[in-house]
Amino acid sequence: GNLVADLQADLLAKGITGPEGHAYSRPPEFEGEAANRAITIADAAGVPLYIVHVSCEQSHEAIRRARQKGMRVYGEPLIQFLTLDESEYFTGDWMHSARRVMSPPFRNKEHQASLWAGLQSGSLQVVATDHAAFNSAQKLMGKDNFCLIPNGSNGLEERLAVLWTEGVETGRLTPSEFVAATSTNIAKILNIYPKKGALVEGADADIVVWDPKISKTISASNHHSILDYNVFEGFEVRAQSRFTLSRGDVIWAWGQNSQPQPGRGRFVPRPAFPSANLALSKWKELTSPKMIKRDPMNIPAGI
Repeated sequence: GNLVADLQADLLAKGITGPEGHAYSRPPEFEGEAANRAITIADAAGVPLYIVHVSCEQSHEAIRRARQKGMRVYGEPLIQFLTLDESEYFTGDWMHSARRVMSPPFRNKEHQASLWAGLQSGSLQVVATDHAAFNSAQKLMGKDNFCLIPNGSNGLEERLAVLWTEGVETGRLTPSEFVAATSTNIAKILNIYPKKGALVEGADADIVVWDPKISKTISASNHHSILDYNVFEGFEVRAQSRFTLSRGDVIWAWGQNSQPQPGRGRFVPRPAFPSANLALSKWKELTSPKMIKRDPMNIPAGI
């Protein structure tokens, strides 16, 4: 935090007030340092760690190294980080760049390749969105100071289709890896599996019937958000949900919301201490410092 604040002040003093300043002020090295620090603290506290918004090789490396040591560390890149790069911040269109300001910022293609490799190898487990869709008027709050641009973009509606198109359709991911990264893994990490994240008896019938043959061009003109832009504008995706069921009720069919009635939602409890916590506690107890008992008669009396 202090490093970012110092760099922000330095950039503003140099007259860099536009969205490019956001990218300059949060380099990958800062993110990597923060990930390492969080991992060290979690290890000392004896708790698992879930790192959100992994955007670069440096933080991915920290997670990868920790997992190789047996630490219970999980990493979550965003669909934006997998498909959009830092060039978005260096256009001549201020609003275009400001609409894409989020933290961490988008990185270059080399960092993207690292994130895809993490999903393939299992060192990164979940793909999320950090959906925080500030509209254009809100983004204008930072027109003279990039520090005041609200951080966030859309992604909730687009996540599955973009990940399938850029992941499964390109051979980066298998269909099973796609399901794991979007559903099963997070349900296990949050200790709500198999009630969620599985098609088994006793689970909630939350089901997406996925059709890889439905094509669509993503645009603000056809999305379902009230947002006046879309950071994935022009993306051609080759898969969509044909049907979506919530606890067995069809709430989405052929691109239309079935208008489920308010009040049908249910609280989903997350029991404390999932298996990762219990396993880690046992390991920490087994490997904790132990006092060595010595016969005082064998300890030199000194001079």
